[in-house]
Amino acid sequence: MLGISYFSCGMYLKIKVHPNSKKNEITRRGEDSFEVYVRAKPLEGKANDAVLDVLAEFLNVSRSKVRLIRGAMARNKIVELIDR
Repeated sequence: MLGISYFSCGMYLKIKVHPNSKKNEITRRGEDSFEVYVRAKPLEGKANDAVLDVLAEFLNVSRSKVRLIRGAMARNKIVELIDR
């Protein structure tokens, strides 16, 4: 089971981001959270966009179904998976 919290509006993931990494990669951090490594630098939202792209590919969903809820300027983020 993925580390996902379910809410009426969708599912929330707890993410810790490692920007400027050697490769794009996702690892499980705990029962309800993941670590996402992205090659993008944390400038002008590029790392945030890369995180959402990597998550969408990992979860096999459209990029439009993944949305950043909290942590735009922080390493710890909350991401919503929209089920509509």
